[in-house]
Amino acid sequence: MIGNLDTTTLQNLWWFICSALGALFIFLTFVQGGQTMLFTLASTAEEKSLLVNSLGRKWELTFTTLVVFGGAMFAAFPLFYATSFGGAYWVWVSILFTFIVQAVSYEYRSKPGNLLGTGTYDLFLFINGSVGILLIGAAVGTFFSGSNFSLNAMNQVTWQHPLRGLEAAFSLFNLSLGLFLVFHARTMGALYLANNIDHKVLHRRANNAVLINFAISLPFLLFVLVRLVTMQGFGVDPVSGTVALTDGKYLANLLSLPVIPAFLLVGLILVIGGVVVNGLQGKKNGIWLAGLGTVLVGLAIFFTAGYNNTSFYPSKIDLASSLTIRNASSSHYTLTVMSYVALAVPFVVAYIFYFWRLMDMKKISMAELSGEQAKELY
Repeated sequence: MIGNLDTTTLQNLWWFICSALGALFIFLTFVQGGQTMLFTLASTAEEKSLLVNSLGRKWELTFTTLVVFGGAMFAAFPLFYATSFGGAYWVWVSILFTFIVQAVSYEYRSKPGNLLGTGTYDLFLFINGSVGILLIGAAVGTFFSGSNFSLNAMNQVTWQHPLRGLEAAFSLFNLSLGLFLVFHARTMGALYLANNIDHKVLHRRANNAVLINFAISLPFLLFVLVRLVTMQGFGVDPVSGTVALTDGKYLANLLSLPVIPAFLLVGLILVIGGVVVNGLQGKKNGIWLAGLGTVLVGLAIFFTAGYNNTSFYPSKIDLASSLTIRNASSSHYTLTVMSYVALAVPFVVAYIFYFWRLMDMKKISMAELSGEQAKELY
């Protein structure tokens, strides 16, 4: 049946798959958010170690999802991959560096005789959770604000800014989106820690942090949403493929595709519900409401960027070089083969969910940081 799908349908399908991976990644950044709170939630070395070991159970999931997202974009939309990673390499190298120091920190933080000391590795974790997520948010912001590249007839990229992608962080829209993701990750991190640890004092502090970080994230979210519905967008002529600046393009996308505002509204309600459950009611399970809401909001963002004849990677200096899910995609054959491979994704998700549940059946506690149980801890 998949083999009978036309190229346009396959392109739409793969933008959905990539969007789902991107939205899942945004949810999983609760790990990075939790890392940024090691210096504020914990008052003793033992409490900090408890937080690190709670986050250490899930840290690979965020990085793995980011890699899978990059792999899916490379396979489905190779021209985007070549343009962004080949031109804006300083922003991607910087992001990759923050994830490298994260991996190093979890590997060596508690090793006897490590040269740098636990404080340095904790700082590395903070950098990954703050700088790394900020730059990812700025990079996603360029899906709407545009980037400084041009392509020649052979699709060779020329980047017209010496910062090679880092300039995205100096755009108010991109910076606001990045800061929203940072404080949203902190909100999600506090929700996760409150759910995952067996420690009354830390549970209370985490729930207080949920309210504080959610309140800080709101102004950035409101600014992004207001700008999104008022800014010019990069519309694509469906016949000629010509890209042009279009007034109210992203607002038109919201109005033309009812699923987008539905996902956005329901997602925001679920996130608020998760914050209320933990922050106001003092419970522990708000992470699941907020997690589902985060995925829905992420889907709405990516759908707005790519669907409804919109350039998802526009060029500010050469509109003709702007990329769409039509001109940046792989061949029909490649998209078809990958679609068959993608049929295994639900089984992988089920596998992850199963073992997640096994790991979380018993909440992590101080007792786990001592004796025989501590041998494999971070």
